[in-house]
Amino acid sequence: MQTKSKIILVFGPTSSGKSKFAIKLAKKVGGEIINADSMQVYKELKVLTARPTEKDHKKVKHHLYGFLNVKKNFSTGQWQKFALKKIKEIQKKNKVPILVGGTGLYFKSITSGLVKIPKIPISFRNKIRKLQSKLGQDKFYKNLIKIDPFVKDKINSKDIQRSIRAYEVKKFTKVSLYKWFEKTQILFEDSDFIKIFIDFPRQDLIVRIEKRTNKMLRNGAIEEVKNFLKKNIGKSKSSNKVIGINEISLYLSNKQNLVLTKDQIAIKTRQYAKRQLTWARGQMKDWHKVMPEHLNSYIKKL
Repeated sequence: MQTKSKIILVFGPTSSGKSKFAIKLAKKVGGEIINADSMQVYKELKVLTARPTEKDHKKVKHHLYGFLNVKKNFSTGQWQKFALKKIKEIQKKNKVPILVGGTGLYFKSITSGLVKIPKIPISFRNKIRKLQSKLGQDKFYKNLIKIDPFVKDKINSKDIQRSIRAYEVKKFTKVSLYKWFEKTQILFEDSDFIKIFIDFPRQDLIVRIEKRTNKMLRNGAIEEVKNFLKKNIGKSKSSNKVIGINEISLYLSNKQNLVLTKDQIAIKTRQYAKRQLTWARGQMKDWHKVMPEHLNSYIKKL
């Protein structure tokens, strides 16, 4: 398979081994790795986010890892801008850009462009959520079809989240969500990509998550959270979403023991991995689905 002119995308759920796979891949094709994980951008959260090690960085050049202060928010649009710049820089060196991570929206912003909908105030969004809750989904969906007929064949009547999003966009911008989609600038041709989706069997993933949780706690996760808490990060900051911060905070304040803390981190991580896989199976139907036992043979074919 010709790889020199391609951009390689590697998506996998948390704990699937995608980072190690990407390093092997980069060595084979002469590539450099770009982070596509929204939590691995934070400088101060190396252990909890399982960022690549110093040893990994020496093997292959990595970009966009651990460069952002935890006090700063970071949007998909900001990541896309950084990633596009890195893709160009890597290609100028006649290397292959390899984007690896588990944040589906990051990949979508590269393959499908970014929908530039004006920012909708949180107060307005909450108002729409309350309306949906008050009316119930059936009545809310009927109202949505009345104000925006374009969504009728595009959103399932039972899909609450997408219904709310379409409703708030139409009400706030006076333009259909799907009209905004039509305005989206496509940055690349589909033929520019090699898209790899690591589809890990659930039971195997559960075992790996358990091992990863134990390893994180051994390798300094508690100390990392102590340092994080000293910074008094506002609750609205996205770094607070990193799994382990809330759970270890409870442990540090003597509200629960370490065994319960470890179990909670593992459960939250499993739930997150499930959401990642559900999203990928719906949004990445045209990607090469590769089972973990076939990853090495996949590299050999390139």
